[in-house]
Amino acid sequence: MKGILFALLGGFFITLQGVANSRISEDIGTWQATTLTQGTGFVAALLLMLVFRDHTWKQFRRVKPLYLAGGSFAAIVIFSNVTAIHLIGVTVSISALLIAQLSIAFLTDSFGWFGVTKQRMKLPQFIGIGMMIAGVLILSF
Repeated sequence: MKGILFALLGGFFITLQGVANSRISEDIGTWQATTLTQGTGFVAALLLMLVFRDHTWKQFRRVKPLYLAGGSFAAIVIFSNVTAIHLIGVTVSISALLIAQLSIAFLTDSFGWFGVTKQRMKLPQFIGIGMMIAGVLILSF
């Protein structure tokens, strides 16, 4: 249950972040909004880490160098999301974003990418993804 709550919280804030970034980008530009968001996100994460006393810096050396690139993905996420919101609106943008997330999660689980335990996908998962794609197509008309 706790995992579902955190997932819902993440979904809620990714949508709000997209809308806020879209508005910021109208004033200063998309890459500038991305930079501002990344900077404030870094400061917020650093402060929260310090407040919760979760600062075991030595553990950072255990992270594989390939995975360090993961943080840079956020710049692409923010830029793409802002641009999509400008072009097709919030609802269709977030719907397409969710399908993309679900699709890559599906592949990651299926093939065990990034060291995750392989999950066997069954017909209900395929039907669910198909229904989401159909929903986005309906929303976009």
